[in-house]
Amino acid sequence: MSLPTFTPNTTAEEVAAAFAEQIHGRNVLITGTSIDGLGFETARVLAKYANLVIIASYSSERLKLSEEAIKKETPSGNIRRLILDLSSLAAVRKAAAEVNSYPEPLHVLIHNAAGGGPGFKLTIDGFESQIATNHFGPFLLTKLLASKLLAARSDSYTPRVVVVSSVGHIFRPFDLNIITAHPNAENPETYDVLGTYCQTKCANILFATEFSRRAKGMLNVYSLHPGAILTNLMQKEDHKAALIAVGAATTVAAAFDTRLDSKSGAYLVDCVEANDNIAPHCSDVDTAAKLWTITEDIVGEKFTV
Repeated sequence: MSLPTFTPNTTAEEVAAAFAEQIHGRNVLITGTSIDGLGFETARVLAKYANLVIIASYSSERLKLSEEAIKKETPSGNIRRLILDLSSLAAVRKAAAEVNSYPEPLHVLIHNAAGGGPGFKLTIDGFESQIATNHFGPFLLTKLLASKLLAARSDSYTPRVVVVSSVGHIFRPFDLNIITAHPNAENPETYDVLGTYCQTKCANILFATEFSRRAKGMLNVYSLHPGAILTNLMQKEDHKAALIAVGAATTVAAAFDTRLDSKSGAYLVDCVEANDNIAPHCSDVDTAAKLWTITEDIVGEKFTV
């Protein structure tokens, strides 16, 4: 089969259509699926072909609105709502137990949700909210669903985990101490919202590459920058939908592009491998290994594949 060449203007719809055969029969879980977001767009296009799309959010109302919008466009789409608060370790465990009880296998796990701002906040577990939502929660969810993903593996198919990071990872050197401490906890007024966000995006890439290394081909893992969506055009409603459509394209490619089968651990930009875009501080294997061990201790779960 001849596959298209993707560009920065390729949409999620186009990527999904190109890999409709690969998406058919698959079950996908996507976090952060509120309407007008990248996760929603990913769910919307996959619902046209997938066997099951599990949409996850901390808000039941948002989930209901997203499901209704998807079903209005694709009445045959099989959508299942999952309450998931990534900022709470107990809530993550509850959601994972629910998914593990589903009779269907799980083929793809997409970590799209991200928390940020507007100011310093501690979670119910006492963690800084962005680090909890963007790293601790996804790490624990992946650990708890790993067996279900591995069970979907066959001679002809390798399940995938997709971690949505950001080009923002280049703007702050990664500091392992930020994972174990509460940034500016003693003086929240000086809390660096953007800086902490960038740190969590570093953690996303380090987690994906270390997970890929540990999985040893049993699972394929990718991280990505979701396209140039944070531009001044985003302030104009008539451009927003188009930008989100382009922004979600790389996520869909990471989940289903067969050309990535042999490239687990890759970082993607504009739907293609772009490992040279990873900042040096996110390429260090020792840092990735240390982050993994520290995170295991924090969430209270050893994660072996």
